[in-house]
Amino acid sequence: MSAMTLTVNGRSYSLDVDPSTPLLYVLSDDLELRGPKFGCGLAQCGACTVIADGRAIRSCVTPVETMDGADITTLEGLGTPESPHPIQRAFIDEQAAQCGFCLSGVILTAKALLDENPKATDAEIQEALSTVLCRCFVHVRMFRAIRRYATERAG
Repeated sequence: MSAMTLTVNGRSYSLDVDPSTPLLYVLSDDLELRGPKFGCGLAQCGACTVIADGRAIRSCVTPVETMDGADITTLEGLGTPESPHPIQRAFIDEQAAQCGFCLSGVILTAKALLDENPKATDAEIQEALSTVLCRCFVHVRMFRAIRRYATERAG
């Protein structure tokens, strides 16, 4: 065990954890956050995606010790049910969720992409989303929601 401090969703947490523990387990088990999900455990499905220092990463294969000093954002850190983040609002407006298992990965992957490249092309958005698996086949609605968010944030 090792004492460490994580900054998650703007809040600092002091934890005593095994440094090799996957970040996902710390987020879900210690901090009780339900946005990132355990999917494949191999960084292939994207269900565990979080944003760390502006980049979308797979928390299931990220040792928590590598996150020391990082600013981590989960789906819960974007908005609330009463006041959703604009990208969450776009997903609600486009009815772009079904089972919701992949939603954290899709939204955070898209947000990280558009934060870095606000004028991302459709091909760039599709390429970024190709790393997140969705079995509900709502890809068209998700893409519309992301495009809507990108257009609205561009003003």
